[in-house]
Amino acid sequence: MLDQVLCRVPRVVNPNVLVGYETADDAGVYRLSDSLALVQTVDFFTPIVDDPHTYGAIAAANSLSDVYAMGGVPISALSIVAFPAGGDMDVLRRILTGGAEKIAESGAVILGGHSVSDSEIKFGYSVTGTVHPRRIWANATARAGDVLILTKPLGTGVISTALKRGLAAEPHVERAVASMLTLNRAAAEAAADLEVHGCTDITGFGLLGHGREMANGSRVSIELEAAAVALLDGALDYARAGAIPGGLKSNREFASPAVAAAAGVDPPLLDLLYDPQTSGGLLLSMSVADAPRFLERFPAGRIVGTVTPRREFAIYVA
Repeated sequence: MLDQVLCRVPRVVNPNVLVGYETADDAGVYRLSDSLALVQTVDFFTPIVDDPHTYGAIAAANSLSDVYAMGGVPISALSIVAFPAGGDMDVLRRILTGGAEKIAESGAVILGGHSVSDSEIKFGYSVTGTVHPRRIWANATARAGDVLILTKPLGTGVISTALKRGLAAEPHVERAVASMLTLNRAAAEAAADLEVHGCTDITGFGLLGHGREMANGSRVSIELEAAAVALLDGALDYARAGAIPGGLKSNREFASPAVAAAAGVDPPLLDLLYDPQTSGGLLLSMSVADAPRFLERFPAGRIVGTVTPRREFAIYVA
C-alpha cells in the first residue's frame, strides 16, 4: 500500500540521512557526526496472544528488532498505546509492564509515549538506537558471493492462525511465543565485528517478501534452499491443514512475481516462506569467510542460501 503513495510524497534531500525509506529498510539512520548516527524506527500492532503481559513483551521485542537489523544498539523508546476508554486498566498495566521489562532487557530506557482512546487495542514502540556510520547494516547492500544466514525459525503466523482455529497444540504455541519473546540482541552482537554486508529482520512480509526487498535494493538475486530453513515445531503440519493467515496470502500476491520456485518444492513449505512473522529473526548477508565464526558464536543460525549476481528473478527457491 505505501509503495503506491510514498513515491508521490515530496522528498527532502539531506546529506546526513544515511538510510531513508527509499529501499524499504527496517529503520532510518541519521548521521550526527563522523562516528555517531541515530537509528530510528516505529512499530505497533494488535494483540497476537491472549496474555496482556506477553503481548506487551512481544510488541517490544518486535520494535527493538529493527534497530538490531541495522547493526545498532537500542538506547531509548517511546510507547504507542491505543486502548478502549472504558477498558480494564489492569489489562493495560500488564501490557505496559511486559513491554517495559523487555525494553529494560535490551538495555534501553522508556522516555514516555502517547496514548489514544480506540475500541481496538494496539501497542508498540518508537525506538532510537545508535550505530557507527561506517558499520550500518542496510538491506540494500548485500553482495554477490555472500551466504545468507537466518537466525530464527519461521512459522509464527501459521501457528497463531492455528491457535485461533483451535488446532494448535500447547507445546507448539509455547515454542512460538518463546521465539517471539527472544530479542535479536544476541545474534546482532555475535555478528558485530564480522563482515556483514547486508541485513534485514523477517517480520510482516515474510522471508520471501523481505528477501525480495534485499535483492531488489542490492541489485542482486537470492538463492534459497527451502529445506535448510528452520521451522517452528508444528508449523508445517498446520500449513498442510490450511491454517493460512490472511497476511501470508497478501505476501504471496505481492512477492510471488519476483520468485521462481523449483517444481519439487513442497507447496506448504513454500507457503511458510511467505508466512508473516512477528518478532522474527535476522537475515544476514555475510562473507563466506566469516559465516563459520558467526555460527560458532550463534549456533541457532542456519545458512539458508546464497547471494548471486542479478538474474531474471529476485529470488530462486530450490
